[in-house]
Parts: sequence; structure tokens; C-alpha cells
Amino acid sequence: MTAGSSNPAQLGGEPRLAARIAPLTRDELPVDTVELARFMVGKCLVHDTPQGRVSGRLVETEAYPIGDSTSHAYRGPRPYNGALFRAPGHAYVRLVYGASYMINMSAEAEGQGAAVLFRAVEPLDGLRLMRDRRPGVKDSDLARGPGRLCAAFAIGPEFDGVDLCGGHALWIGRLSEHDAPPARIALAKRIGLSREMHELLRFYEPGSAFVSGPKRLLEPIVR
Repeated sequence: MTAGSSNPAQLGGEPRLAARIAPLTRDELPVDTVELARFMVGKCLVHDTPQGRVSGRLVETEAYPIGDSTSHAYRGPRPYNGALFRAPGHAYVRLVYGASYMINMSAEAEGQGAAVLFRAVEPLDGLRLMRDRRPGVKDSDLARGPGRLCAAFAIGPEFDGVDLCGGHALWIGRLSEHDAPPARIALAKRIGLSREMHELLRFYEPGSAFVSGPKRLLEPIVR
């Protein structure tokens, strides 16, 4: 089975596959928000905890480029959003609606505020830990959506500003060359916003059971 085959029926074991993940370096990251959002589909998010490793393939991201009025960086640097103005690859973790944490990644040259939101992952390592943190839900729903993702991965405000390319407990990576990248990447409008929803800034792996949101909002597949 390849890394790109998202079949929830195959998630019953622990782990679904032995994740072979190599860290991503900052030099590998496109210094452009939209390009980075596309690039990160199929890459991995990893949290090495005292209880064990939790990891997953990103199957859905959203771009929040420079000048986007829905971005937390729109009004410039503030005490709470400094991570968004760092070099690409830094975590920005924020409590949203007073209920759920969401993790973004800084996306432009240092000093330019922009972000890529990690919306959903396909679990790889640490299924038991994810199930303990999100009891009573289907495996395909463990990290399907940004709030669920942070709950399953135990990501909270302590990770705000962490360098995801810096060898810390929370990091980004890629599966080995033996694991297939997504055959296709599709675009759609962003969801959960009240404005600036017209542009296709949501990137996802078509056919994945782990992508969030209603299917009616998905657009035709493009490269």
C-alpha cells in the first residue's frame, strides 16, 4: 500500500504503516504562501511525545497570503501573532472561537506576515494516542479538521513560535522516496470564513477520506 491510499478500513492496526519520515529543511520550503500550501499536501506533521510518536500525512491545507483580510497577520505584528512574521516554517498556534486550537505555519520571507493552515491529516503513527485523545470517533475523523488535528496531536499554545524545521518535538517532514506522493492535488474555496471566500486557496488530496468539510464545496481537480 502506498502512502497516498487513504482507506480508513486499513487504519485498524497500530501503526497503519511504519512511517519513514525525513525532516524538511527550510531551504526546501517555497517562499510563497500559495506555493507552500500546495507543497505541503502529502508532507508530514510529527509530534514526538514522551508517550510516543504521533504523525500523519497532510491531506488538506489553506493559504492565507499577504494582504488577506482574514489572516491574523493582516493588521501587522502584534504581541500574539509574531510567529507569522518569522521565516517560513514556524508554527503559529492560536485558540479559535474559545474552543479549539489551530496550527498554521509561517509562509513568507521574514517580516512578511502570511500563513498556511494545516486543516487535516491522514494518521500514520500513534493511532492509540490519537484515539485516547479523541475517544469515540472514527479513525477517519481523528484529525479531519484543524481543531481535531490539534487535539489528536496534543498541540497547544506552548508550540506557538516553534521552528518546525528546527529539530524540536514538533516538526514537519516527508515520507521516503519509496512512498508515493499525491497523484493529484485539487483546489477549492476556503471554508469557515465570512469574507474573501471566492479565491481557490484550499488545497487537498482528492478522494481522501480524511479531507474536512462538505463535499459540495470541492472544486474540479487541477494540478
